Amino acid sequence: MTPFNHHGITRREVLARASTGFGLTALSALMAEQTNASSSLNSAQKIAPKARSVIFCYMSGGVSHVDSYDPKPMLEKYAGQPMPGVVQRTQFNANGTVQPSHWGYKRYGQSGLPVSDMLPCMGEVADELCVIRSMTAKFNEHAQGNYFMHTGFPFLGFPSAGAWMSYGLGCESRDLPGYVVLQAGGASLPHGGVSLFGNGFLPAQHQASIIKADEGETLQNISPREPAALQRKRLDFIGEMDKRFTGTIDANIQVDAAIKNYEMAWRMQSAVPELCEIKGESEATRKLYGLDDPEPKKAAYARQCLLARRLVERGVRFIELSTLAYNLGGGNGANPWDHHGNLKEGHGKMGHQIDQPIAALIKDLKARGLLDSTLIVWAGEFGRTPFAQGNDGRDHNPYGFSVWMAGGGVKGGISYGATDDFGYHAVDGVSTVYDLWATVLHLLGVDHEKLTYRFSGRDIRLTDVHGNVLKPILA
Repeated sequence: MTPFNHHGITRREVLARASTGFGLTALSALMAEQTNASSSLNSAQKIAPKARSVIFCYMSGGVSHVDSYDPKPMLEKYAGQPMPGVVQRTQFNANGTVQPSHWGYKRYGQSGLPVSDMLPCMGEVADELCVIRSMTAKFNEHAQGNYFMHTGFPFLGFPSAGAWMSYGLGCESRDLPGYVVLQAGGASLPHGGVSLFGNGFLPAQHQASIIKADEGETLQNISPREPAALQRKRLDFIGEMDKRFTGTIDANIQVDAAIKNYEMAWRMQSAVPELCEIKGESEATRKLYGLDDPEPKKAAYARQCLLARRLVERGVRFIELSTLAYNLGGGNGANPWDHHGNLKEGHGKMGHQIDQPIAALIKDLKARGLLDSTLIVWAGEFGRTPFAQGNDGRDHNPYGFSVWMAGGGVKGGISYGATDDFGYHAVDGVSTVYDLWATVLHLLGVDHEKLTYRFSGRDIRLTDVHGNVLKPILA
């Protein structure tokens, strides 16, 4: 599936019409456009930017923070006992006793930042990580949580963070969209569907394009259906029609968005296949990421990580990666990390899938001099409880969990904030999703309070009426 723009044209239809020439608007002035990187569509106050691109490693389903980046020795002491204090209502309310982490922790690097044995490769890049241990969310159901993490609102109809950043900053690539979602290995959409990546009420060219990185045709209808010369004739003809039409109407945002989408579709016919052709990557790079790993889901995620680096090199503003499920303990296609049961095996497989590829992405970006200008954000929609669900799972926990950022102007090798002794509630440096996106925008050089869009009688922004930049984590 592909996202709809707000006047009802899907990316698939755009590409289909582009590959035949029908409906492709080709206004000559717009065809000559080199880049919109310097022509922000909003008057957001600019701050000296640290980052140019964002890679969002989204852990759909909710990772257990006490099993990954937030060690809690008290869980060992109280293992098998009732949870002390008040226990909030959970998604399924099948609450068991205190459950320690299934993995030990080691301290890594010069910083000594602790990382779980579930993620040993991430330990190797611990000095690049800024772990926020005090994140909170307002919702403990997947679809609402996914929308909230992506858009700042718990329901559809609002622009995704990637769409906001494409709108506010444009894209440095002329031939690729500003917002790309990568999939591979049959990865599914998170609960909430394609609207998680939508433009909402923003101009439609800021919606995400979903690229299936390991399929023959990585984007439907991306392969031209007729010779370029014939397409050129159609473009010239339709261009003349467009010129006449635009002379009869005032500026119209929907028409302008359609024009830009059709033009981008035309250019993507060559840019996307070139992006996804990775035969030129060295054997050392393939081994670094694990592209040929015998575990196919890990290899598929590794391919996404490599393509994320290639998209950054091409100037794409916002890239989101998609995890793949093993259908264990409730962690199914839309929510691979959602282990209400069998958490040790389920989280173990998920950790193995992402560990080497994400660590490789950080190492590769750093080696190429790109990490300082690329902000990596790692997060799920919530964390998991420090007490068991049933015997061997964990339920949803939005009251305190961990996310991390790396590169792009954040301090490395640090943790910020804290949960209580059991990892249940954030108690120090309590942070919100609004704070997270306010900080990301700040690192991109944008004041989150000024990146607004007038819709339905009010100026709406990604952070709603909330959010503070997390200044202690800024380098």
